[in-house]
Amino acid sequence: MTAETDVLVVGGGPVGLLLGALLARDGVGVQVWERRPAVPHGSRAIGIHPPSLDAFAAVGADVPVLAEATRVREGVARSRGRTLGTLSFASASATHPYVVTLDQHRTEAILRERLEAAAPEALRPGLALTGLLRRGSRVEVTGTGPGGEPVSVSAAFVVGADGARSTVRELLGIRTTGRDYPDRYVMGDFTDPEPAGLTGTALVDVGPAGVVESFPLPGGRRRYVALSGPDRSLGAPAWRPEEAPDQEAALALAVTVRDRTGAEADPATCTMLSGFGVRRREAERMGVGRVVLIGDAAHEISPIGGQGMNLGWLDAAELAPLLAGAVHRGEGGPWPDFARRRTIAARRAARQAEANMALGRPLGVLAHRGREAFLRTALALPTSDLLARVYAMRWS
Repeated sequence: MTAETDVLVVGGGPVGLLLGALLARDGVGVQVWERRPAVPHGSRAIGIHPPSLDAFAAVGADVPVLAEATRVREGVARSRGRTLGTLSFASASATHPYVVTLDQHRTEAILRERLEAAAPEALRPGLALTGLLRRGSRVEVTGTGPGGEPVSVSAAFVVGADGARSTVRELLGIRTTGRDYPDRYVMGDFTDPEPAGLTGTALVDVGPAGVVESFPLPGGRRRYVALSGPDRSLGAPAWRPEEAPDQEAALALAVTVRDRTGAEADPATCTMLSGFGVRRREAERMGVGRVVLIGDAAHEISPIGGQGMNLGWLDAAELAPLLAGAVHRGEGGPWPDFARRRTIAARRAARQAEANMALGRPLGVLAHRGREAFLRTALALPTSDLLARVYAMRWS
């Protein structure tokens, strides 16, 4: 027997969970399919920007997130032991004059709780999408359940929030364009070795050997992200939450952090370690008819700068009222203005991420001095408030 729902969201990660909660709040019947049967405990993305916190407020997720998160009120650029300048987020947002950091699995847990409070039966773990057929005013969807049993749903709309390797996008036959970058990074979470006065400060060391970024985390921890050198001697396998960090790789990252920044991160305290490459992808369309793509399914950008997950949340926040209105009025999609605005936002974020990567690459002596002078000047100008708004995703 085929069940019916107003909106089927494919993907129960951070973006799909927020969209599901927003739709349920507006009285829309929603199911959220998540192929993973168990609750994930990964913590790859940590940054939550002010516009995302505003979106969280609509479903009551902002208060519990802020209760657990660490507020980052400024970023400091350094090089060779010297401070180049400080970027304050004080004027970046009237509602949240800061960026916050929280382990991704905790953010997801809070969003999951908000979805379950609004629609207790909406989240369906262990359901994998296998097919979809657009038929008039409905989309017929098939999948397999946790035990391999067939599942079918008829939905007025389907949203693909199922990540960079989106099954929804594949079934629609939508291609992506983009590029792979040569940059490789390693990130790890350690007990914070920085002075106590920096617990609300993000640090960006742009020395000649390559960038090291670091961000305070709850529980007295700090995440370090280091660019691997040209010889790729710094590396780590992709992180598996069920496995302990590789101690040799943790030591290598700690040594790199010490050599480039002077901070003494203790490898024995490393709780997460992962190497990653960088690529940019954009779907040629953000959907077809009553099927829409959001988040990484629609646009994948470099994680340097921490805007990718937030970009998906803002997709969800803009799409939710469109879907709710269409469901309540019995209308159909698509929404070309939505696709245009979100594509512009994704391209803007991608360009900013590319600039962040360029500023962190190794340089020769003279070029590096020029970079230091550029950053020192940019962070001293009155327009640094505008720069803070850009980094906090307050583009307007």
